[in-house]
Amino acid sequence: MAAASDMLDELGVVTERSTIIDSAPLGPSNRRYANSALILESELGPDQLLTLLKHIEHSFGMRRGGRWQARVLDLDVVLWGGGIWASESLGIPHAEFRKRDFVLGPAAEIAPHWRDPVTSLSLQQLFARLTKPRPIPR
Repeated sequence: MAAASDMLDELGVVTERSTIIDSAPLGPSNRRYANSALILESELGPDQLLTLLKHIEHSFGMRRGGRWQARVLDLDVVLWGGGIWASESLGIPHAEFRKRDFVLGPAAEIAPHWRDPVTSLSLQQLFARLTKPRPIPR
């Protein structure tokens, strides 16, 4: 994560960087993962940015396989300043980000007041809702 972030930083686009957190895998993987969030400032459009991110993934040995397989690096565009985006290769906001504490925690750390363009809730509110303790049913 740190090395990939440094690669983006060399391009002059990283404006904020969250701490790196440890998280459990989704799906059948046995390994733990490192997760982080960045705020990037770029003239690139979302599809062009995704192409750049995929190039960085591949430079770290990323290989696409089946869903939920372990990977060296997985970079995603979760939100962007332009609101909602949809193309053949990319949907923003990321379809599952509201359900993933390993995305919302780091994102809320660096942009707590940034709003989800679909729900209008802030990242801080979404993270609090997701991680709120719930009573155990009797």
